[in-house]
Amino acid sequence: MNSVDVIEREPRRRDLPPFRAGDTVRVHVKIREGDKERTQIFEGVVLRRRRGGASASFTVRKISYGVGVERIFPIESPAVQKVEIKSRGHVRRSRIYYLRELRGKKARLRSKLRDLSALVSEEEADAQAGTAAAVADAEAAKQAALEAPEPEAPAASEVPDASETPAEEATEAENKS
Repeated sequence: MNSVDVIEREPRRRDLPPFRAGDTVRVHVKIREGDKERTQIFEGVVLRRRRGGASASFTVRKISYGVGVERIFPIESPAVQKVEIKSRGHVRRSRIYYLRELRGKKARLRSKLRDLSALVSEEEADAQAGTAAAVADAEAAKQAALEAPEPEAPAASEVPDASETPAEEATEAENKS
């Protein structure tokens, strides 16, 4: 048996969302500089996805200071920590190399609304549901506070008001009698 076949049999990475060519993604990459490690974010358009299995990779292109930069990421690499999908692009090809020649507004891709429920993991869905419930509770409390009866203000005779003129005091005295 070939050693590559053994590697191919191992379970593939399941924590990455299902993205395709045309999608704008943010790739969180672990960068090692000397003895320090940090996470760098590379945001751009996916030009292609290549093969399946352990040797699968994807190419991301971005424009940095007017220069096009493309980077190839192996999907199974431990350096790729996370891939976030920023937007979905509607393309009819699996390799969108034609973006290399386009500039400015012509390089934009149409967005396509697709079912995004598969992109959100169960933990994120639970967290969003918990956040939504907390926001709903806060809104309900705010609404209840607005609808609650206001405490009655003390009578004008109980609280002296320095701004009242003697004529107003005389009018109030006449009204009471």
